[in-house]
Amino acid sequence: MLVIIGYLVVCASVFGGFAMAGGHLAALFQPLELLMIGGAAGGAFLVGNTNKAIKATLKALPTVLKGSKYNKALYMELMTLLFEILSKVRKEGLMSIEGDIETPEESPIFSKYPGILHDHHIIEFMTDYLRLMVAGNMDAFQIENLMDNEIETHHVEGHIPVHCIAKLGDGMPAFGIVAAVMGVVHTMESVGLPPAELGILIAHALVGTFLGILLAYGFVGPLSGLVEQKLEESTKMFQCVKVTLLASLNGYAPALAVEFGRKVLFSTERPTFSELEEHIKASKSK
Repeated sequence: MLVIIGYLVVCASVFGGFAMAGGHLAALFQPLELLMIGGAAGGAFLVGNTNKAIKATLKALPTVLKGSKYNKALYMELMTLLFEILSKVRKEGLMSIEGDIETPEESPIFSKYPGILHDHHIIEFMTDYLRLMVAGNMDAFQIENLMDNEIETHHVEGHIPVHCIAKLGDGMPAFGIVAAVMGVVHTMESVGLPPAELGILIAHALVGTFLGILLAYGFVGPLSGLVEQKLEESTKMFQCVKVTLLASLNGYAPALAVEFGRKVLFSTERPTFSELEEHIKASKSK
């Protein structure tokens, strides 16, 4: 929703200001200029990226229209799930969660937290390291190093659409200049026309530069920043799981382990100690 509102503000400010200054909006409607800029940018996007990068970018674009799912409620759900899993381990031993981590969708514990269960990335991350804990062949330092490498891989992979969109935006002004130059060429070959008609052709040519810059900095460029912010939010989930599991491996009780996880969250979504405690108590009573 904010993306649409932002685009409306951009359009209202630019085109509204132009109209208020006495400009004619019809002069800015140049579909052929848009064709040259958009077509050239789209072609360059295909040339400059692999199939993997193109698919990742197309998959990421629809998410910019959705609000963030990473809120306080989701983090409390995650930490309550971790608390319940670790409490079971503490009471019944590591082997007691083997069935839960092998088929989490059928687990009575995981099924209580649908918001987490539907995120297959975080479920896979969590169950993989719980499985390593059950195996008992790795110490906390080895698991931490492996977790860091996996989180870094997730982060690098998530940056692929960010870089693709940013490069696309960076190229828009240049393609706007290309469209403008083509308009100037057309104007020069029509130099025999009356001055009034030549003025119209020059105006059409200049619209190309205007559209290229506007599309780059008002529409395409901001999307890369938004996708990057969403990536940072998703990475925070992995860090919360990592810190909590490592605290448990180092011998801390489940209540303290989830407190470690709570501390790594952004302050805007981080629940207070009391809020998390009350949520865990409420979950126990169900």
